[in-house]
Amino acid sequence: MKEAVQLYLVRHGSAASRGPNWPDDGLRPLTDRGIARFRRVVKGLAALDPGIEEVLTSPLVRARQTAELLTVGLDGHPPVRVLDALAPGHPPAQLISAIGSVTRRPRLALVGHEPDLGLLAAFLIGAGLAIPLKKGGVCRIDIGSPTAESSGTLVWLATPGMLRRLRRS
Repeated sequence: MKEAVQLYLVRHGSAASRGPNWPDDGLRPLTDRGIARFRRVVKGLAALDPGIEEVLTSPLVRARQTAELLTVGLDGHPPVRVLDALAPGHPPAQLISAIGSVTRRPRLALVGHEPDLGLLAAFLIGAGLAIPLKKGGVCRIDIGSPTAESSGTLVWLATPGMLRRLRRS
């Protein structure tokens, strides 16, 4: 990843609640409502013509489902690849290193979880605090050097509601 890279950080859609029905957090799926709402988010994102070339996702079920919905709704149906470093608990520098080791594409979507995506965003733009992403929210950060902290620019941050409304315009 030597050229400028557009990273789209995508938080997974609304998932089943934690509890006795889902003792293994990694298996919690998106809810039916979460699926329907995220499909509308993707239509709004597609209206921005992001040109995403590959989708990297956390291995957790809710993130994988979100990634599949994302790729189906985008032009070109970019491939989806599971990246273990997108699972919760990986520090931003480790995640960036893992991304650089698996792809060289300049327009990537990363589907994952909070607070990790927010911490990654902060790491990339040099912010002191995490950038919060709502479930189904997306932000775009352009980075010149994927290995240098604070090298990125936050181009935009959109709530899922903003993206759902955008699809109607």
